[in-house]
Amino acid sequence: MTSIGRAPARGGATRTAIMDAAEVLILEQGFAATSIDSVIARTGLTKGGFFHHFKSKADLAYALVERYASRDAALLDDNLTRAERLARDPLQQLLVFVGLFIEATSELTEPNPGCLFATYCYEADLFDARTLEIVRQAMLVWRERLGGKLAQAIDLHPPRLPVTADTLADMMTVVFEGAYVLSRTIKEPQVLAAQLAHYRNYLELLFARP
Repeated sequence: MTSIGRAPARGGATRTAIMDAAEVLILEQGFAATSIDSVIARTGLTKGGFFHHFKSKADLAYALVERYASRDAALLDDNLTRAERLARDPLQQLLVFVGLFIEATSELTEPNPGCLFATYCYEADLFDARTLEIVRQAMLVWRERLGGKLAQAIDLHPPRLPVTADTLADMMTVVFEGAYVLSRTIKEPQVLAAQLAHYRNYLELLFARP
């Protein structure tokens, strides 16, 4: 979902360089428009160097989304753990959690490059079921982790309007993905932080005491 923050990539330096170059190109122009030759040109490698690490473009696509999902899950876990250290009440933990992303995105000076998951979904017919399943599971991880925390908040602080924990968790994913598109379209890097702030405001109003 999010490319804010980067976890260390696995594999050798050459493999990592190929994946980094390919990810940038795919986020810029899409998977179909990103050829193996363009990745090779960006890295300065030979075709032999590329095919030593990846059997095909499909193999590269799988490795990229697998790495992206791992980074995404690590970022989710790290920020949720930080929020749990900073607050005891599940609602306050959620507000801190969103606040951590607001803090990170408010420092952007260029529009966020976007989400690899969304890019794959836009061109879903180009990927096999195994690759797309990684995307699906990554989305469900956010629903499960945030939904669990929201369920706790709902039990302790009955919301003022009828909601479910899962749909409220999905709303954060929707905010991220929509804000990426808007930010890139109008070239305003602060859109993401502003939309996350609206989401946090909504949570505060939803759970506010009458």
